[in-house]
Amino acid sequence: MSEMRSAIPRITHFIHSNFLLLLVMSYILAGLLPQAGLAIRQLSLGSVALPGLGQTNLSISLFMLAFLLFNAGLGIQTKELANLRKQPVLLGVGFLANILVPVILVFIFHGLLIKWHNPDELQNLLVGLALIAAMPIAGSSAAWAQNANGNISLSLGLVLSSTILSPLTTPWVLHFYGMLTQGDYSEDLHQLAEQGTNAFLCLTVVMPSLFGIVVHQLLGEEKTAKLKPLIKLLNFITLLALNYSNASTSLPEVFSNPDWDLLIFVFITTIVVCAMAFFAGWFISWIFKTNSADQAALMFSLGMNNNGTGLVLASSALSDHPAVLVPMILYTLVQQVLAAGVDRYIFKSKD
Repeated sequence: MSEMRSAIPRITHFIHSNFLLLLVMSYILAGLLPQAGLAIRQLSLGSVALPGLGQTNLSISLFMLAFLLFNAGLGIQTKELANLRKQPVLLGVGFLANILVPVILVFIFHGLLIKWHNPDELQNLLVGLALIAAMPIAGSSAAWAQNANGNISLSLGLVLSSTILSPLTTPWVLHFYGMLTQGDYSEDLHQLAEQGTNAFLCLTVVMPSLFGIVVHQLLGEEKTAKLKPLIKLLNFITLLALNYSNASTSLPEVFSNPDWDLLIFVFITTIVVCAMAFFAGWFISWIFKTNSADQAALMFSLGMNNNGTGLVLASSALSDHPAVLVPMILYTLVQQVLAAGVDRYIFKSKD
């Protein structure tokens, strides 16, 4: 037992150090050998209906996502959140920017995007971007901010506020993108915003996150700290398995019949959107003349969205349009690469 406990930190450190490579490998595996991922997606424990919120399928993917959000809540220390009363304006501006920046950016570039030669490919891209923009801030952004000596209180506050309010903000963003898209894609986004999204977000995002915070309080700092090495390892494994499972629906077609001009178009678009989100965090910190710690919290929070939630939602609710997952998969890779670049070239140079 003691040998297993000592091995857990080593394994976790290896996965953490090579996470981007392992994430790419999980996507390659999904493209070449998708059978296990598809089997995971088909496992379900039935469905549940929440009054006024809609009905949600209790798939294994949903439980995996809920586990990730529970872990994110478990890592939040309420004493850190108490410091947020000193920065209510910065928290509010960061929260609004996380919602509005990708919406405004896509609206501005919509005139250029509609010139793409294949309307169906454009619609898939817009729906993928809609689900990226509609998701709350990724819990991993707090870890990146902490590594960069960022303001962990501000970072956690942005994660928690965007998570708790996602049942309100996500439908609004989906409706907006529904007005930019056409035909069946527009109908799917409007329907997704009106039916089932609230139940899905409550079950997989809000409730697990809050439950994690409560468990942290009940266990206390000492017991929670002892669990963290194992929780962190399970978190990595679950995240890789979830990405593999979700990618299994769309990447086999990409691998067997690649459309290179589309992939390049989607790749460039996701880079621009993600880079501008990071830049928005820097710009806000420049406007408010914040210190480096606040700047790190803002940049990583605005630059990183919880795409795991979006991928699960898209793969279950938009199964008739598997290509919408491609921009989301690429965005997951892009935001990790850009986060590493921001950490290395902006904040590590200030150490």
